[in-house]
Amino acid sequence: MKASDIMTREPVSVTPEATIVEAARLMLQHRVSGLPVTDGKGAVIGVFTEGDLLRRIETGTERRRSRWLELLVGPGRLAGDYIDAHARKVGEVMTSEVIVAAPGDDLADIVDVMEKQHIKRLPVVRGGRLVGIVSRADLVRALVHSLAKEAASGAGKAATDEEIHGHIVGIIDKEPWGPRFSIEVAVKDGVVHLNGTVTDDRERTALTVAAENVPGVKAVRDHLVWVEPTSGFVVGAEGETR
Repeated sequence: MKASDIMTREPVSVTPEATIVEAARLMLQHRVSGLPVTDGKGAVIGVFTEGDLLRRIETGTERRRSRWLELLVGPGRLAGDYIDAHARKVGEVMTSEVIVAAPGDDLADIVDVMEKQHIKRLPVVRGGRLVGIVSRADLVRALVHSLAKEAASGAGKAATDEEIHGHIVGIIDKEPWGPRFSIEVAVKDGVVHLNGTVTDDRERTALTVAAENVPGVKAVRDHLVWVEPTSGFVVGAEGETR
């Protein structure tokens, strides 16, 4: 999928001259946690987010430093603290170094950027102008749409136990984490039984997830035993899961 497939088009934005109050009201009104900041030509010059409102004198949350720490951080940092607490315009507190995406960028690349840069949204720019925004909420909507579409397409399709078994085994053989030599998969009337041992309890969950994603599976029964490789400590399944 591309950014253009899921982005919010014509997103709400503000100018750097907008007041903090105006921007905050826009975020509340449109239920967003951040706004792109644009100039008169529609070019993105910054981002204003809820994080810019955390340290405010009005709420008594302005940053307070001890006297000795004030001497260490220097006047520049202290001036920045004062701006965060007292600024009246968006342009005074916005993040100016903005990472943007293009409409044709892959979602995988966008998510990589979000994770590495610890950001929640990317403005989408075409020809130097803001045309959309991709946020975590947009990714969630895309996920829900895909899952609903997948469920609808698979509804009513019957699968034999042999087909289910083959599909699950194929997933395990393909995945690098798959414990293909230490587990057995049995299927009866659409119910999957996982037997054998794993050396990391996360493999247990991954195997259950793999089975749950196979069309025709009605339930998954976990009979796996976790063997801690260093100590040899053994932990069995707590009971049948999902």
